[in-house]
Amino acid sequence: MATSFENLLYDLDAASGILTITLNRPTKLNALNAATIDELGQAIDQARADAAVRGILLTGSGEKAFVAGADIAELASLDGPGAQDAAARGQAVFRRFETSPKPVVAAVNGFALGGGCELAMACHLRVASDNARFGQPEVNLGLLPGYGGTQRLVQLVGKGKALELLLTADQIKADEALRLGLANHVVPQGELISFCKALLSKIISKAPVAIGLTIDCVNNFFDEGGAAGFTAEAAAFGQAFDTADFKEGTAAFLEKRPAVFKGN
Repeated sequence: MATSFENLLYDLDAASGILTITLNRPTKLNALNAATIDELGQAIDQARADAAVRGILLTGSGEKAFVAGADIAELASLDGPGAQDAAARGQAVFRRFETSPKPVVAAVNGFALGGGCELAMACHLRVASDNARFGQPEVNLGLLPGYGGTQRLVQLVGKGKALELLLTADQIKADEALRLGLANHVVPQGELISFCKALLSKIISKAPVAIGLTIDCVNNFFDEGGAAGFTAEAAAFGQAFDTADFKEGTAAFLEKRPAVFKGN
């Protein structure tokens, strides 16, 4: 029996076998809160178990944002251990997208920042609309990525560029994401969903078992020692929450003013 969701739309086209999961918090630019991450976990588990689902398209509602980041007000209420646990839970959910034997394509229809960029990177392929923006702005808040961003960005764009993007918090446009390998394709906003469905249709026309095994083998290339990196990221995420800089960074964000960091 299909699960109903509060923050997601779950739409399976039975004829094609393509499931569209849409993050649906438009007034929050689809920001990730704990409830939405839990629903993403339920949705991917349901999709993986459903034989009628052949491929998955993940996108955001509206034309402004795929996911504009985490819900900062909710994050600000956590302490260090709670933040570490939240990071580990988010990593586990995103990992279920990454390890899905059914191909997952992210249709990045606007801002993919922070947790949104991390979610897109957990998908097998990323297609960006021409107005998309990617970035990991966590250091602006006295934080670092907690849902796998320090690990997957390196895999996709290389160590040097990943460190530049992580340390500067710069946002990059879709064409730069394409050049770096963060995006597979860039298309006009109005063609994004149809392009992604055509790409998924091409993939799922191949042998399903072979597709799943190929995804598993590619993931295995990065998995040796990778678990330690994710564990270290979650621990560092929690550690950052116990700093005065984090409290200042989130307060400045919510108060819409520049942060003044003191390094403690």
